[in-house]
Amino acid sequence: MGRYTGPACRLCRREGMKLFLKGDRCRMAKCPVETGRGVPGMHGKRPGKKTDYGLQLREKQRLRRAYWMQEGPFRNLFKRALRKRGVTGEMLLQMLELRLDNVVYRMGLSRSRREARQFVRHGHVTVNLRRADVPSMLLRPGDQVAVRTRKQSQEFARLALEVSQQRDKAKWLQFDRETLTGAVLRVPSRDDIGPFVNEQLVVELYSR
Repeated sequence: MGRYTGPACRLCRREGMKLFLKGDRCRMAKCPVETGRGVPGMHGKRPGKKTDYGLQLREKQRLRRAYWMQEGPFRNLFKRALRKRGVTGEMLLQMLELRLDNVVYRMGLSRSRREARQFVRHGHVTVNLRRADVPSMLLRPGDQVAVRTRKQSQEFARLALEVSQQRDKAKWLQFDRETLTGAVLRVPSRDDIGPFVNEQLVVELYSR
């Protein structure tokens, strides 16, 4: 499966908003979105009215890139959300939030979701006292997440905590900075996730 290896700021410029792919570095004044740099490419942003498909595509790309996912896994997650009872768009957002790499990011153990994915991949995290190295693992209320007691794991996590202090903490998670352990208290509500995307447009795109 391919993966994106280009500059992260290019993706933010394409979507016209901060996706925080570089973590707290995106809060700096020299962020290309803050300085007003346009859409990447030779011709930049072209004039003209966007079609319904174009609006839906941009919302899907914005959501997929914010959670640092490839198209295949993202589409499969949507299919799982489609089978759940409830509003499909909200189910999709909840499942994205409950991914292990996102929970690690929300707890402040990494500076970005991209870094959280690598942190999990390298085996620095345990779930319910068992080593977990699958970033796409979906957690449930009551699951316990902790940083392994290895020196390398502890040092990396504490360094990330220092630079992520100004980030808003998720109310649906519990975390102890001293022991580097946390837990999922409940399934996040739509208000917990924030209004950065219109998930209904994503549902409409995949329902075409």
